[in-house]
Amino acid sequence: MIPDWDKIDTVLLDMDGTLLDLSFDMYFWGQLIPEAYADKHGISFEDAYRHLEPIFMGEQGNLAWYCLDYWTNALDMPVAEMKRAVKDRIGERPGTQAFLSWLKEQGKTIVMATNAHRETLSIKLAEVDIEHYFDALVSSHDFGHPKEDQAFWEALIKQQGFNRERTLFVDDSFAVLTSAEQFGIGHLLCITQPSSEHPARDVTQWPAVNYLDEALPNG
Repeated sequence: MIPDWDKIDTVLLDMDGTLLDLSFDMYFWGQLIPEAYADKHGISFEDAYRHLEPIFMGEQGNLAWYCLDYWTNALDMPVAEMKRAVKDRIGERPGTQAFLSWLKEQGKTIVMATNAHRETLSIKLAEVDIEHYFDALVSSHDFGHPKEDQAFWEALIKQQGFNRERTLFVDDSFAVLTSAEQFGIGHLLCITQPSSEHPARDVTQWPAVNYLDEALPNG
C-alpha cells in the first residue's frame, strides 16, 4: 500500500515494531523478565509468568507500561541494566534504512513518535544507525501521556507544528493508530508483522505493509 506522497509533508514514525524488530521487546518482557523474577523469588518460570502477566496486562495502554522507572520499582529489578545486557538482540526491521533514506532525500520532515522511555530510546539508538535521519525524537514520557491518549497528540502538534492532514503516521499498535485516527492524522499506515518471530496479522482497518520500504514508490 503506497501512500500519496505528494500529499505528505511530515512523517511520524513509531520505533518498536515499526523501525525496530519487536522480537527484542517480546523476548525481554515475555522471557527474560519472568526468568529473572523466578530466580529472584525462588519460584518456577511458569509461576512467575502467571504472577506477572495480569500485572503487565493491567498497565498496557498506560504510560507506566512503557516506563523503566516504574518497572524498576514495581519489580525491584534493574530493568534498564537488564536491557543493556541483551542489547545485541536489538535490530532494525528490513527496509528501515531504505525508507528513512528516501524520506530524507525527498525533504520530508521525519519525527520519531514513540512510547518508549527516554532511557530505552538511548539504549536502542546506540545499537542502530538511524538517529541521524530524524528531525526530532519524541517520547510520550516528554508529555506525560501515551500515544493511546488524545492528550499526547495535542501536545505533539503544539510542539512540532505539523499539518495533521498532510502527515503520515506509521505504527504497529491498533490502539495507537485508532487514537491517531481520532485526532485526524490524514494518512495512516499499519505494520502487519512487527515481530519477525511471530506471524503477520490480517489488517483491514488501515492501509498496511510489512516492511517500510514497501510503502515507497515502486517499493
